[in-house]
Amino acid sequence: MARIRLADGDGEETQRLFALAPHVSGAAGALSWAVYDKSHLSVRLRELMRMRIAEINECHI
Repeated sequence: MARIRLADGDGEETQRLFALAPHVSGAAGALSWAVYDKSHLSVRLRELMRMRIAEINECHI
């Protein structure tokens, strides 16, 4: 769940978020591709890293 206020509407939260700054979506897509499609890290380690980042950012996991 995003911490910023998003406009109500149809579509997933991610779509509404990138609608606020469409110039960012290309870079975010490239990062996602690099992390998930080109990574040599195991799924287990990636998820552990995601959990730690969420903890640092005070997100509930």
